[in-house]
Amino acid sequence: MPRYLPASDVERIIEACDPSKLVGARDRAILLLLARLALRAGDIVVLQLTDINWGEASFCFVGKGRRETRMPLTQEVGDAILTYLQFRGTLPGVDALFLSTHAPMDRQLSSVTVSSIVARAIKRAGVIAPSKGAHLLRHSAATEMLRQGLSLEDIGAVLRHRSVETTAHYAKVDLTLLREITRPWPEVTSC
Repeated sequence: MPRYLPASDVERIIEACDPSKLVGARDRAILLLLARLALRAGDIVVLQLTDINWGEASFCFVGKGRRETRMPLTQEVGDAILTYLQFRGTLPGVDALFLSTHAPMDRQLSSVTVSSIVARAIKRAGVIAPSKGAHLLRHSAATEMLRQGLSLEDIGAVLRHRSVETTAHYAKVDLTLLREITRPWPEVTSC
């Protein structure tokens, strides 16, 4: 079974970040990318300032499998990134979007650090979670899309899955949908 959180717990985790401080602004932007756009920790790590097209409200990056992906930049996520960038400022020769908040400040984050950001936010929010990594928010986003009635094909497109079988993993959390997509077991006859 996929590990996920209900939408209300995801909101509590996001709200546990204080966007009036550098760390909180960065963490909130990261959490929103994970929770709203179902990005992977590795996707967060590779994001560059130049990947964002503010005029088209989108961003483009090379993710898992070295596939280039263009994603929409929602108002909420864009605002959170801008808030973070106002605190962070610019650093000559540094194009990574998300950086360490500890010296040296020009260090790009790792996937482990992204998962640690999620774990700390879960703890601050007082949420009891089945796991504590970044993938929890990806699974939660997919599960919420399923509960809202999106098709597995549509969810797979957002998650950037190559196969609907991979996306079908998320259907396990929705027993009603499972009943709709399963085939009846053939009747057993004696020989």
